[in-house]
Amino acid sequence: MPDTYDLIVLGSGPGGYVAAIRAAQLGLRTAIVERERLGGICLNWGCIPTKALLRTAEVHHLMKEADAFGLRVQDVSFDLGKVVERSRKVAGQLNAGVKGLMRKNKVQVVEGDGRLAGLGKLTVTRGDQLQELEAKNIIVATGSRARALPFAPAETERLWYYRKAMVPPAMPTELLVIGSGAIGVEFSSFYADMGAKVTIVEMLDRVLPVEDAEVSDFVRKQLEKRGITIRTQVGVQSLTEEPDGVRASIKEADGTIAEHRFSHAIIAVGISPNSDGIGLEELGVKTTRGHIDTDPYGRTNVPGIWAIGDVTGPPWLAHKASHEGVVCAEAIAGVADVHPLDKANIPGCTYSRPQVASVGFTEAAAKAAGHEVRVGKFPFIGNGKAIALGEAEGFVKTVFDASSGELLGAHMVGPEVTELIQGYVIARQLETTEAELMRAVFPHPTISESMHESVLGAYGRALHI
Repeated sequence: MPDTYDLIVLGSGPGGYVAAIRAAQLGLRTAIVERERLGGICLNWGCIPTKALLRTAEVHHLMKEADAFGLRVQDVSFDLGKVVERSRKVAGQLNAGVKGLMRKNKVQVVEGDGRLAGLGKLTVTRGDQLQELEAKNIIVATGSRARALPFAPAETERLWYYRKAMVPPAMPTELLVIGSGAIGVEFSSFYADMGAKVTIVEMLDRVLPVEDAEVSDFVRKQLEKRGITIRTQVGVQSLTEEPDGVRASIKEADGTIAEHRFSHAIIAVGISPNSDGIGLEELGVKTTRGHIDTDPYGRTNVPGIWAIGDVTGPPWLAHKASHEGVVCAEAIAGVADVHPLDKANIPGCTYSRPQVASVGFTEAAAKAAGHEVRVGKFPFIGNGKAIALGEAEGFVKTVFDASSGELLGAHMVGPEVTELIQGYVIARQLETTEAELMRAVFPHPTISESMHESVLGAYGRALHI
C-alpha cells in the first residue's frame, strides 16, 4: 500500500524544505523526497559554501593589507585543504540543521529519486527499492544544475563547473572563467584573492550584465585594478584538457579565433532546470524551454501539481524559491488572502569584492518602461564609516519616478551592500516614496547613511557631497 500524505514535496532545496515546513505548520501531513542531501544545491554546493570560501578570501586579503591598519603580519599563506574543509564543514552544519527542522516539524523525509507516476502519485527509487507515495498535492521543487557547454559536458581534473571549483585539489595558477554573472564573478574574486591569475571571458558587452550599467562598469574597473583580465564580447569555441593545462579557442569580436593556455577553467554560463526524467511529460505538465509554467501561486496546468524555485524560471535565486515555497504551501492549505510573490521586489546579490546588490528597475529599464526618472548617487568616499573601514570604493544609486516619487530601483556596489539592500527591498514592498525615505533617521556612523544620501541626492538635497 502506498504511503499517503496531504502534500509531497519533490526536492529539498531552499524552496522545497521551506514549503514543507510551512505546510506542516499549517497542519498538512507532509513528506519531502530528496535524492542527495537535504538543503539542495544551494546549501550544500552553492550559496552557503561559496560564501565560506569568499570569507576566507576576504580575511586573506585583509591580512595582506594589514600594514594599512598599523598591524604587522608576516609570511601570509594558506592551506588549501583547510580552506576547503572549513567550507564543507559550514555546509555540513547547515545540512544537519535542516534535518533537525524536518524532525521538529514532523516532516517525513524520504530518500531516493522521485518521479511523478500519475495524478497524486509519486514513486521513489533507492537502489533496488521502490516506494510508492500518494498525496492530493505534489510540489515539484527539483531546482537546477549548471548549464553544460557541448564541448565540456562533464567536469574533469582541470575543467570545472561549480562543484569542483569549490573543492579544488590544487590552486590554479592561470584560471579561465567563462561567464561573468554572479557565479563567475564570485569565483573570479575568490581565486584572484588567493593568488591565481584570472581571466574572465563574457559574450555580452559587460560583466554582471543584469545589473545597472554604472555598477557593471565600476565592477569591471575594480576587478581589473586587482589584476583580473576581463574580455567582453568574445566567446569560447572549444576547451581541450591537456596533461599540464587547458587550451581554449577564443573567438574575438572581429571573428578571428586565437588559442590561449590556462592551468584550469571554470564554466559558469547559467543553469538548466531539473525538469527532465521526473514524469512531467506523461502528465502533460506545460513547460517553456524546460522550465515549468505556473501561476503566481505555483499552480501548474495539471490539478494537484505545483512547482516552485529554479525549475520554474528566473530569477534563479534561493530567496525567491523560499518565498515561493511559503506562498505555494499557503495556497494549498487554503490560507485566506495569500499574497503572490512580486518578482520586481526580489533583490539580487553578488558576494565578490566589491559586493553588488540591487532591487527593482535599472535606470535604463525604468526609462524604457516609460518613466521620467530622478536619479541619486552617493559615493562611499563621502561616508565616514566606509573610510574608517578602509573600504571607501563604491556607491549607492537610487532611481525614482519623477512624478510620483516611487522608488523604482536601487543599486549598490561596495562594502556590505548585500546586507544593506534589504532596506530598499522593504521600502519597495511598503510602496515607500522619496518623502518617507528622506524623513527616516539613519544611524551614524554607518554605511547605511549612504543610502539616505543617495535618496537626498536624487532631489538635490545631498548633505555630504
